[in-house]
Amino acid sequence: MLKVKKFVFNPFQLNAYVVYNESGEAFIFDPAVSSAAEMQQLDEFIRQNHLNPVLLVNTHSHIDHIIGNQQVAEKYKIPLAAHPGGQPFLDRAFDSAARFGLPLNAVKSIDRPLAGGETLSLGEDVLQVLDTPGHADGSLCFYAEKEGFVITGDVLFYQSIGRTDLPTGDYDVLQKSIWEKLFVLPDETVVYPGHGPDTKIGREKRENPFVAIGIG
Repeated sequence: MLKVKKFVFNPFQLNAYVVYNESGEAFIFDPAVSSAAEMQQLDEFIRQNHLNPVLLVNTHSHIDHIIGNQQVAEKYKIPLAAHPGGQPFLDRAFDSAARFGLPLNAVKSIDRPLAGGETLSLGEDVLQVLDTPGHADGSLCFYAEKEGFVITGDVLFYQSIGRTDLPTGDYDVLQKSIWEKLFVLPDETVVYPGHGPDTKIGREKRENPFVAIGIG
C-alpha cells in the first residue's frame, strides 16, 4: 500500500512528494529543495521512517520543479525519471534559475525516459504514468488506482489548472488532457497537485471554473 508525504519547498511553494510503501522503498517526486533547511527536512523524514529512495521523478521540467534534482540524486544515489519532452527546459535551466533568483549549481540529466502508458512499481505497488501535455511539453501525472490518488504536477490544481502562457503551453491541449486522462478517474480520487491544497477529481469536475463538466 502506497503512502504519500507532502513537503512545500522553494519560493514557488512547490509541493514535493515522497511516495513509499511498507517495505520502505520510496519514490521522490519533484523534490525542488532550494536551501539546506529544506534538504534537511526531506532527509529527516526519510531517515526517521527508514526509507530507501530508489527513484527521483519529475512531473515536468519547469525550474521550480527541478532545482533540487542534482542534490537529491547525489544524496541518495538514485536516477532521475522524466519525460524527454521536457529536455528543452533542462537546457535553459540556468537562465531560468537566474531570472527567478533560484539557486542552481548543476542540472541533472534524465536517466530513465518516461512516457504515458508505462508503470512505476515499488514491489507490488504500482503507479500508472499518464501523458498529460498542455501546461508544458513532457508533463506527466501518476495514478495509484489501488490507493485512489493521482499526482498531477501543474496539470490540475484545486479550483485551477496549470498556466498555458509559457513556452509549449496550450489551453485546448491542457483541457483535453484533464478531461480524457484525469476526469475519467473515480470521483473520490485524491489529487496531489504541484502547488496548493489537495482536492478530489469529483470536486474539480463539478466546480473547477476552467474545466468543469458539471457531473460527478
